[in-house]
Amino acid sequence: MAAPNVLFILTDQQSSRALSCAGNPHLSTPNTDALAASGMRFATAYSAAPVCGPSRACLTTGCLPHQHGVIFNGMTPDPALPSMGELFRDAGYDTGWSGRWHLPAHRPDIRGFECLHDESVNLGRGVEGDADVVDAAVAFMQRPREQPFFLGVSLCNPHDICHWIFADPDEPESTDGLPPLPDNFEIDPDEPEFITECRHRQHYGNEGPVSHNWTASQWRSYLGAYYGFTELVDVQVGRLLQALEAAGLGEDTVVLYTSDHGEGMAAHRWVVKLMVYEEPVTVPFIVRWPGHTAAGLVEETTPVSGLDVLPTLLDCAGIEVPDSVTGLSLRSLLDGAGQLGREFVVTELYPDTEKPEMQARMLRTRRHKYVKFSSGRNPELLFDLEMDPGETRNLAGTDEAAAELARHRQLLQRWCEEREDPFR
Repeated sequence: MAAPNVLFILTDQQSSRALSCAGNPHLSTPNTDALAASGMRFATAYSAAPVCGPSRACLTTGCLPHQHGVIFNGMTPDPALPSMGELFRDAGYDTGWSGRWHLPAHRPDIRGFECLHDESVNLGRGVEGDADVVDAAVAFMQRPREQPFFLGVSLCNPHDICHWIFADPDEPESTDGLPPLPDNFEIDPDEPEFITECRHRQHYGNEGPVSHNWTASQWRSYLGAYYGFTELVDVQVGRLLQALEAAGLGEDTVVLYTSDHGEGMAAHRWVVKLMVYEEPVTVPFIVRWPGHTAAGLVEETTPVSGLDVLPTLLDCAGIEVPDSVTGLSLRSLLDGAGQLGREFVVTELYPDTEKPEMQARMLRTRRHKYVKFSSGRNPELLFDLEMDPGETRNLAGTDEAAAELARHRQLLQRWCEEREDPFR
């Protein structure tokens, strides 16, 4: 059987909850919904590092930040680690990348890929550049070729919400038609000191202080803007998928759709990324592979990670997965051949460029989520996400959850030891 083409679609700053097919009634993402309806959607998918550069290094190497070396934006992954484009190119694929790269620059040196977009394209604003990114990707898709292709398309939106926040929006004249505030809008009075410090950081992802004094109406306006940017990127996703079908390539192509990280979405009064609450740390994760994956499947319980993107795509293409990769191939789930054999996923957080000692680790099992912060009062979180999906009741320190807390502590300690993660 011939090796499949690969279309890897990456949005920026899209929470798993910002999809209408995930049950959100306040926006419409018909093109992404159609992709999910024709493939498999993983409902419990996590960014391996919820900020652009570190997450993208995880996606393209299958390694965690302490392994690839990118803990902050602007850093470059360890060149000794094999990268996505190099692995596919060396296996005989025609490899092209259109859009944001972020490791550290957007252009033109994209490891293992031909850079497809013109240098004049504004990759920092989705409303200005995303259509051009798709134009370049479609042109690559339509080239005559003998070998299979790997096409990475990295779109900016809904990242434009960052620019909207910094504009310090005025009080809306009316709230008619604006999304409601989420049920988990309020801040826990016993919030970990680590999170509180992050809220007031004046550098590196400093949108938090801008939103600090927003009214409820301004928060609702922000949600409406975020959903609007998400709907804009969905239009570009539709253009890509339509071009794939028009070129007669749909049946021969694995499509994987995800995002680098999520968005706060007003939960716990949080905006943007750099935190491990569900909204900023979860991402869409959809795979369509005609002839292998049954249409419309939703995997609800198995936690997956951005680390799994590279090994999954390599496995689908019949390319050996390097020993350096920490993530797992999801092919057994895509094929309906069995379980993944994984108990949990881990996310790393480095939220402050001036304080690299500030770190956190999140460990997500099927039902619970455990978070350990490196410093501050109340340094642990434990949530039962089955009973408390909004993360409104921290069970760490309660008698009822003592056994689960001890179990999750042990899982994280063992993980750090096995992966040589210096976090303790």
